[in-house]
Amino acid sequence: MTFKTKESKLLLVLGTFFVANAILSEFIGVKIFSVEATLGMKNFDINLLGVPNLSFNMSAGVLTWPVIFIMTDIINEYYGIKQVRVLSMITSVLIAYAFLIVWGAMGLSASDFWVNQTINGEKTNMNNAFSAIFGQGMWIIVGSIVAFLVGQIADVMIFHKIKKITGERALWLRSTGSTLVSQFIDSFVVIFIAFYLNPQYHWSWQMVAAIGLVNYTYKFIVAILMTPVLYVVHAIIDRYLGKDLAGRMTKMAGRR
Repeated sequence: MTFKTKESKLLLVLGTFFVANAILSEFIGVKIFSVEATLGMKNFDINLLGVPNLSFNMSAGVLTWPVIFIMTDIINEYYGIKQVRVLSMITSVLIAYAFLIVWGAMGLSASDFWVNQTINGEKTNMNNAFSAIFGQGMWIIVGSIVAFLVGQIADVMIFHKIKKITGERALWLRSTGSTLVSQFIDSFVVIFIAFYLNPQYHWSWQMVAAIGLVNYTYKFIVAILMTPVLYVVHAIIDRYLGKDLAGRMTKMAGRR
């Protein structure tokens, strides 16, 4: 197969960008950052459902998730629900494959000269650091993959249900609306599997619900703020495809 047409070239770019960001999100997600501190603010210290001192401590994976959901909606808009489902399944397999390769890399015997190094003036065991960063637990891996798949399926279904009602109008409604629902599902599924079902943690449902709501609040705000970006990307693609081709593709996508 050769990528000679504009449609195939566009799908290649969108698809590879989608997969790259999804895998990248899994690996940078091990870092937990403080939204308040990053913005130079004091922690909010929210009390919710009996869980005290909650603040916006987020996985760094949230940096790429808005991009992933924009790519999902764009691919959905021009290529249809089946294409998004196939791409989501491929991405899930590749995420699992990436973790498998990392697991193999962790099992390699480290060279002596590499293990003990001085970084920023501190002696660091590089092998332990490598394992700590990349060695995510099985429950977290399973939770993230399941949450990704469930979120993607919900996103594309809601996107097309809204599109059937509104037609070609209100791009913001079908895109942002589907993203808000799928992000809500994603926020709770990964925590439920990784920390509620996991016997190592076995969080209470109050803890799961409270942290899930805090995380979703952040994602809700970001999803709203990303809406103008969606229109910019949509306009760039329409200009690349041309009005007639873009129109035919969106109509065909609605029938798939």
